[in-house]
Amino acid sequence: MVTGSRLMVALAATAVVAALVVAAAGAVIAARGRDEARTATPTSPSARSALLWTPGACVSKAGARFDLIACNGGHAEVLAMESEPRGCPADTDEIARVGQARIACLQYFVEPHPGARGAGGGLLRAGDCLDREGRELPCSTSGWYGKAVAVVPRMGDCPRGTVDALAMEGQAACLGSGGGVLAKGACVDEKVHRVACGSRLAWARVTAFGRSGGDCPSGSDHYVTARGAYRPVTCLHLVAR
Repeated sequence: MVTGSRLMVALAATAVVAALVVAAAGAVIAARGRDEARTATPTSPSARSALLWTPGACVSKAGARFDLIACNGGHAEVLAMESEPRGCPADTDEIARVGQARIACLQYFVEPHPGARGAGGGLLRAGDCLDREGRELPCSTSGWYGKAVAVVPRMGDCPRGTVDALAMEGQAACLGSGGGVLAKGACVDEKVHRVACGSRLAWARVTAFGRSGGDCPSGSDHYVTARGAYRPVTCLHLVAR
């Protein structure tokens, strides 16, 4: 039989053992917490606020320099990241080069949008106007040569209904009628630029277009050639002698 004094000693010993077990468990939990803290990804404010060249990012421009900026400011949004301008969306207003092999396709926050159809900037596409050298011009201004009905990799890819085409680096603009594009019956000056038939500069009238001089119809007394052009031969009837 356990006496009172022995019972008290036994209970005290049991309490000490229990306290040691709890303390050991606490040490294990604390060590596990330290290990997890060491392997966790840091979430510092600077890491959360990093600015990256990704779609939806905001961009400011100073001269020819483009910088990422928090989206409570800036003047353009990144629409896409591509390896070449041809991959940008049609409504791209401007392109920023990011490194050696990446470009950012940008769209301005406010109008005017030069990438809009016929506005004179951005990427060349159907509905845009060009001068004779293939430079884009606003269709609202005078002096443009032709309006694109399609933009294709090569002139040979132009669709039916193309009147003329301009070859540029890596692509071709297929042009419809209008502007300075010549048509049968149009009058030209001695540089074969379109002029009014009543103008004192009128030198000849267009009778046809062909692949060679032999394609010119009766009534033609002159023709001009342009190597590599969509219409290599322009047949003419002289009106100024």
